[in-house]
Order: sequence, then C-alpha cells, then structure tokens
Amino acid sequence: MSDTGTVQRIRHPEKRNKPDNPIQRKPSWIRVKAPVSKTYHETRELMRDLNLTTVCEEAACPNIGECWSKKHATMMIMGEICTRACAFCNVATGKPNPLDPFEPFNVATAVKTMGLKHVVITSVDRDDLDDGGAQHFADVITAIREATPETTIEILTPDFRNKPGALEIVVAAKPDVFNHNLETVPKLYTTVRPGARYFHSLRLLERVKELDPNIFTKSGLMVGLGEELSEVAQVMEDMRVADIDFITIGQYLQPTIKHHAIDRFVTPDEFAVLEKQAYAKGFLMVSSSPLTRSSHHAGEDFARLKAAREKAIA
Repeated sequence: MSDTGTVQRIRHPEKRNKPDNPIQRKPSWIRVKAPVSKTYHETRELMRDLNLTTVCEEAACPNIGECWSKKHATMMIMGEICTRACAFCNVATGKPNPLDPFEPFNVATAVKTMGLKHVVITSVDRDDLDDGGAQHFADVITAIREATPETTIEILTPDFRNKPGALEIVVAAKPDVFNHNLETVPKLYTTVRPGARYFHSLRLLERVKELDPNIFTKSGLMVGLGEELSEVAQVMEDMRVADIDFITIGQYLQPTIKHHAIDRFVTPDEFAVLEKQAYAKGFLMVSSSPLTRSSHHAGEDFARLKAAREKAIA
C-alpha cells in the first residue's frame, strides 16, 4: 500500500529495461464484439456490490461479453494482487492485502443470486500464505455447498508451491473439477512461467487423482508462444500419464506491450488437429479453439465430461 492507501500495482519489473513487444493485429477468427447487453451490466454491478474480483476482468478475457451476458462469471478469490509475475498474465503483481474473511460468504451469495448450476473459482498466487491459500479455497467451496448444494464447483488453483498439506486441504473439500493449468511447454517455462515448475504442476494433478479418483482433473495450454506442435503433443502424453481427464487449448493473446510477444496466431484448422490428437490420446473431454479459455462454457463442458465418464465406464 502507498501512503495514500492505494495498491502499488507492479507488472513484470524484470522487463522494465527491455524493448516493448508490439501487439500484433488479430486475425478475423479471433475478434469478438464489445459487451453491451443489459445482463452484462447487471453481472458487473453484482460483482461490485459484493466486492468480488473476477478473472474475466483482471485477465482481460476476450469472452467476457458472451459469458457475463449469460450471467456466467469466474470469480478470482484472495484479492487481485498476485505474488508472481508470469510473462503472459495481465493480473497485477505485488504485495497482496490480507485475506477477506467475508469473501467465502460473498462468493456463495453471488452464486445463489445468479442461479449458477456450475461455478468456476480461481485465484491469484498467494506464496505469502503458509498454505498458499488452500484453506481459503476450501472455505469458499464449503460456503457454496451450504448456499446452493445443487451447484457443481470447478476450481482453478495455483500450484501452492508444494507447501505441506495444502493440496490435501483443497481435495478434502471435494470440488467437482480440479483444474490447474500447465500453460505452456517445458522449454518455455523459464521465460513464460518462471515462478513455476512443469513437473511439479504435472505431479500436483496426478496427486489429486491419487487422493480422490472421483474428482475430475483438468489442465490448459496456450499456444502461439513459440512452441512446436510436436511439443504440445508431448505435453498431452504427459497429461495422460498423470490421468488428466480434460484438456483446454487456446490462443495466447498478448495483454500489453510489456508482456510476452505472440510468436504466431494458430489457425482454426490447427486447433481442430490438436483436438483430434487429444481425443486419440484418451482425454474424456477436449476444448481446442482460438478463443478457448479454462472457464469458457465450463458448465456445458462439465455435463459432457460426466457423460463421457459414464460412457467409458459402461
């Protein structure tokens, strides 16, 4: 906090002395309409009234107009300041504020007010906390279960930096879907996701299945960062070894000139090829398109995921 009480929002300080990365013009298949609907504005006001943060806004998601117009919002808990500075992410980096003890109740209230049948809860990284925020995730899940028992819950978590017992706390709260994004291929981690480790993220998802085989596991990749499609195929293989059920693959979009540059725009035809490859490798569910994001169409995808498991068991 500054002397005036405002948060100092620091973005990628390691890049300050480096040349800016010009933002490329988007191809026709990646453009979306600006949000204008009445329901969009109602969703926005509800988030403000309950003092909630959404990843839709913080990460500058291109699907915000579509989702909010359907009263779908992905809530980002534990504040809007992240302790890490990933080169792809638009969320601010700095020293976070203390956890809001009323946030679990407020999230549950929003879920009930919006009448959500499926909700996605994500968070910033909170490496400053002893458990990485695991108990807060569990408290939010519990509050939603109490307010709307019929709502299915999907969580998109950080890696908790391997803090003892953190993952076990979250799994014990029994979310329906446990998502943790690998984000990119191993060779790009040092530049794209320097605060994380590829095999630790992979092991975290594998461990979820060991703790509770009934929880669906999910992970996502961005493409267009400089990876080869053969490397994406290898990540798919790694995910399947870890028994991950659902993979999402979407185009990386550069938020600002300070962020990692786009290497190229992957074509819709290439995304279709990646989808076929993923299903061939045994994923129960695949979402692969330029505008695919972790929580886009999450409710519909969850229904398809359940149906795919039931079919596989039958």
